[in-house]
Amino acid sequence: MKILVTGADGFVGKNLVCALKNLKDGKDKTRPGLDIEEVFCYDVRSGRDKLKEYCARADLVFNFAGVNRPKDAGEFSGNSGFAEELLSTLAAAGNRCPVMLASSVQACLEGRFAGSEYGMSKLKAEELFFGYGKKYSIQVYVFRFPNIFGKWCRPDYNSAVATFCHNIANGLPIKVNDPATELELLYIDDLVSAMLDLAEGKVKRCAYGGATPVPDDSGEYCFVPLTYRVTLGKIADLLYSFAAQPQTLALPALPDGSFEKKLYSTYLSYLPADKIKFPLAAREDARGSFTELLKTPSCGQFSLNVSNPGATKGEHWHNSKWEFFIVVSGRALIRERKIGTDEVLEFEVCGEKPEAVHMLPGYTHNIINLSRTEKLITLMWANEIFDPARPDTFYEKVEQDGKSN
Repeated sequence: MKILVTGADGFVGKNLVCALKNLKDGKDKTRPGLDIEEVFCYDVRSGRDKLKEYCARADLVFNFAGVNRPKDAGEFSGNSGFAEELLSTLAAAGNRCPVMLASSVQACLEGRFAGSEYGMSKLKAEELFFGYGKKYSIQVYVFRFPNIFGKWCRPDYNSAVATFCHNIANGLPIKVNDPATELELLYIDDLVSAMLDLAEGKVKRCAYGGATPVPDDSGEYCFVPLTYRVTLGKIADLLYSFAAQPQTLALPALPDGSFEKKLYSTYLSYLPADKIKFPLAAREDARGSFTELLKTPSCGQFSLNVSNPGATKGEHWHNSKWEFFIVVSGRALIRERKIGTDEVLEFEVCGEKPEAVHMLPGYTHNIINLSRTEKLITLMWANEIFDPARPDTFYEKVEQDGKSN
């Protein structure tokens, strides 16, 4: 299959082109039935000759070319103007391949979109595509996209999310006129996935009730079913919490498929070089060091423990808290004794063969560096974030005076 993407240098076009090329080059093996032979990339600088060539050869066209933020509102006519040029070029080439149009929910011209010049230009482009499909009896796929967010979206252009991400990542102020304002948001990877579904002949059809898609297998339009309705206030709060993570080490809950998870990925793509790396605070004493790495609300915290040669660390127990010790460099002896008994469990571990050892509730435990020359490095995970007000940590040696308690 040869695929033409117009607007290939834009936010959505660039993401789609990368996905298509990954499939073409065999880097992405998740869609074995999608055989892509060539990807034609067209943008405003490509020239009419290239458009003619690509329109003559394409088996499928994704049209993401468009005008979003012109200096003059009259430039919105470029949305329908290029649509007309694209379709006439395909017709002149005798190419009856399927065509897709990236329209906007603003084309409904209802509610807050009433009178939108951008929406009117998109509606005209839709009418051109539907008319073209009927004239030549070909498949036409028209999507009315809501606000789109994700990596590579331009800040200070047509996305509040991109602007907020860029500004907060770079320590710049943002302006939220009404925190309760709700946006409907579509994540770029979900959009791209829907386009790849289309290439495989799988689309979800709908009709429209105002700005809302109504699923309908015989509907004239297509839609991406997974979107998020989020207030500007929540977006800002989340982004500020992401920006504070190097200091707090805290990550919010990021369930699979959640808006929070996708927003965090988007935010990170705007980090300047001087914020990609950040220091971690190590607590040091004669035995070595202990460094907290990451804290999560539902999955506890991760830490790095460094033991000097011959050092013993730990010598405490917990009522409910439990941990994993994973030695990644060096050799260690981990010892655990059930409180109130003298039976000691011993586990010798080394970084050459990483193993996870449970620190059991109700067992006092320690970790001993068996080397007299090398440091011992251990990754530690605890099932809860350390709370100094309720530490659930009680000092008691595993052994005293060479004898178990």
